[in-house]
This record gives sequence, structure tokens and C-alpha cells, in this order.
Amino acid sequence: MRRKFLVLAASVLVAAACGGSQPEPETPAPVAVDSTAIKEQMRRDSIAAAERARAEAERRAAEEAMAAAALITTRLTAEVHDMINFDFDRSDIRMEDEANLDRKAAIMMANDAVRLRIAGHADERGSDEYNLALGNRRAESAKRYLVNQGVDGSRINIVSFGEERPLDPAQTEDAWAKNRRDEFEMTAGASQLVAPN
Repeated sequence: MRRKFLVLAASVLVAAACGGSQPEPETPAPVAVDSTAIKEQMRRDSIAAAERARAEAERRAAEEAMAAAALITTRLTAEVHDMINFDFDRSDIRMEDEANLDRKAAIMMANDAVRLRIAGHADERGSDEYNLALGNRRAESAKRYLVNQGVDGSRINIVSFGEERPLDPAQTEDAWAKNRRDEFEMTAGASQLVAPN
């Protein structure tokens, strides 16, 4: 009986081993891949990326050009607005101011749209009438210098304020020296200046 039992137990174990095995997983069916469509999509993606990069480079270049132009305009505007001064009771251009006026003339020659107003000023000594006339002579002197450098005189207007607009109201030699001046203002063409050659 014992033998029968062993044979039966062995048969059960063999049957369990054979019958209890897990079925193998099914392999998915291969998916058909359209390599032409993939290549076409990759080509379109590549073109789009290149176009975005080109547009970004153009945008950056335009911003840099605008910043450079603004810097040039700022620098040239400061040079045009730079004042000149005069000796007491004089209206002739001092040698130390000639380079200043030469830069203004070059800027005006390079920028045809620029129009300039020159305002002549005097210190407080002398009568109002005399100082107005002196301021006018000072503005006219600067205009004549610029015209002699080749600037069209019709692009320059002059005005005199005499002693009415002092830079420094003190009654000292230093203050009077500051007040004896010509001021320059661009009245047209100042939005985007080109540097002279």
C-alpha cells in the first residue's frame, strides 16, 4: 500500500508540474511603421527649428542695431548741445571752442535733416539792450563759423536772451564766465543721428 501511495503521490506531482505551467505571453503583432512619414515629420521639425533660430537671430540683430543707433544718437546729441563760452564783452570764437564747433559742423553735414537753434547769452553786467545785442552777436558768430565750415545757413536760427537766463545767478567772475555762452539746440532731425565719417 505504501508503494501505491508513493506512485500516486509521484503521479500527482508530475501532473501538477505539467499541468500547472503558465502559458507563455503572446507576442504583440508587429506594427507597421511608415518610415517615409517619420522622415518627412523630422524634416519639417528641422525646418521649423531652423526658422525659429533665424527669426531669433534677426530679432537680436535688430535690437542690437537699435541700441547702437540710440547710443550714437545720444552721443552726437550731447556734442551738438555742448555750449561754447566767450570772453568778457566779446563775441569772437575762442580757439579752445573751435574744435567744439567743428564737431557740430561735421554732425550737421552728415545729417541733412538737423536744424539748429543757437541762443546767445551774456552776463548781467551792462544794460538789458546792450546784453541782448551782445547775445545776438555771439549767436551770429557761432552761426557764421558753422556756415564757413560748409553748413547751410538756412538750417540755423539764432536768438538772444541777453542776461535773462543765467546758468549761475551768483555775482562772481566764475558765474559771469559761465553765463557768457552760446547754447545749441536741435529743433529738427534729432531722432536718429548718423555719425560723421
